[in-house]
Amino acid sequence: MGRRVQILVVGYNQEICTPEALRIAYEVGRAVARRGCILVTGGLGGVMEAASRGALEEGGMTVSIIPQKMLNVANPYSTVVVATGLGHMRNFVNVYSADGVIVVGGGAGTLSEVSEAYIEGKPIVCIEGSGGIADNLPEFLDERRTVRIMRARAPDEAVSLILDMLK
Repeated sequence: MGRRVQILVVGYNQEICTPEALRIAYEVGRAVARRGCILVTGGLGGVMEAASRGALEEGGMTVSIIPQKMLNVANPYSTVVVATGLGHMRNFVNVYSADGVIVVGGGAGTLSEVSEAYIEGKPIVCIEGSGGIADNLPEFLDERRTVRIMRARAPDEAVSLILDMLK
């Protein structure tokens, strides 16, 4: 068996996460696991925790790449925890550890991950209606048109788009 596809889910942290974003993130995590992919997140609360819970409850594997040095700060739905001690710089590790990115809501931290994924040419899919930057990103971040930022209306569609772009 070869390496499985790793999908990073990014979005709102616990402080500003909306109930709708939590619901969507949970369903994204389930969809990632159903497709046999590994879920990668920043490992903390909000969208990260909801997606991890969905994936784990669906029998999937979750990788939490946390900004702290201590393993025990990761959300309780983490199968594997990578404690970086890098603070916000861990956002780069998140992106480098994924084949594609799904965006659920999100603010400035999420935007940094999307920007790095764009620079690296990784597939990016925003879930429409999840709020934040997911609802406000343009089709391309700059004139280089490195990656077309795709839109999905449902979690299953988002995962399918990522997998199609990786073919």
